[in-house]
Amino acid sequence: MAAKTGSQTKSTPRRREEKAPASQDAIAEIPRFLGRLARAADADTRIALRREIEDRMRRVTTRLNAYGYDPWGLNREAASRMMQLTAMMYRYYFRVETHGIEKLPTGRVLLIGNHAGQVALDAAMIGAACFFEAEPPRIIRGMGEYWLPTVPFVNLLMVRSGSVVGTPKNCVDLLHNEEAVIAFPEGVRGMNKLYRDAYKLQEFGLGFMRLAISTDTPIVPVAVVGSEEQAPGVANLKSFGRLLGMPAFPITLTWPWLGPLGLLPLPVKYRIYFGEPMHFEGDANDEDEVIAQQVAQVKAAITRMLDRGVKRRRSVFY
Repeated sequence: MAAKTGSQTKSTPRRREEKAPASQDAIAEIPRFLGRLARAADADTRIALRREIEDRMRRVTTRLNAYGYDPWGLNREAASRMMQLTAMMYRYYFRVETHGIEKLPTGRVLLIGNHAGQVALDAAMIGAACFFEAEPPRIIRGMGEYWLPTVPFVNLLMVRSGSVVGTPKNCVDLLHNEEAVIAFPEGVRGMNKLYRDAYKLQEFGLGFMRLAISTDTPIVPVAVVGSEEQAPGVANLKSFGRLLGMPAFPITLTWPWLGPLGLLPLPVKYRIYFGEPMHFEGDANDEDEVIAQQVAQVKAAITRMLDRGVKRRRSVFY
């Protein structure tokens, strides 16, 4: 699947009256969605995808030992199996358009993006973009929330597919190993925000900037358009979530009203934009006010890409 840059996908401006109502878009999307599911279930499609993943996995830059593991628990075979499911979502469910992937540098890099959608599917789609569209293929190392390893089975899935608990030491060690690390400075503030705040970036933490400066790592801003609509939040029962050991308990348009089906994200169309690498110098231990000014530059770059991406699309579904 060839990468697409912004210059390749320039859209012709449309008058407002040409846009179909959202309800019509949703109805029109149903037969397309069923057709995509049929293609994804095709045996030849799955076999070809498995071969593609095996080929690209052999070319990843992550350093693995003779048994296919890295020091943080990533396993080539387990990551390949996870990538098969991720690829189906990337190509047939969210039909991701990737723009600017050629800007991703080799070697150590921090990917900093906006966060939304109630669950971290945006991180998975960015990871798929870097695996399938980048040359050489990259396995993105996610910085997971501290509470995730407490969820049954999640801990093993995290480490085997490349993610780690988001401690500063883990991040520094991965960067010194020349890995591509992804972080979302909004954290749960962004992931579980209500839909009325869609595409409004929440407060950014400062830690990623201190790590970038201390390790001399370039930052690539990433903007994801589409994740805000996959599970629009209408309420957040934080107190109830804390009783369950979770930082939030979002209520969406479909959850819990539709039961287990309500946990499925809507089949919106994703568009991922990679920005130019940003290099920062200075003292990683500077006052917060100094670091915040540098963080604001990254936040502004993501905001600009989000604004352009939202304006360019015709519908949330295609």
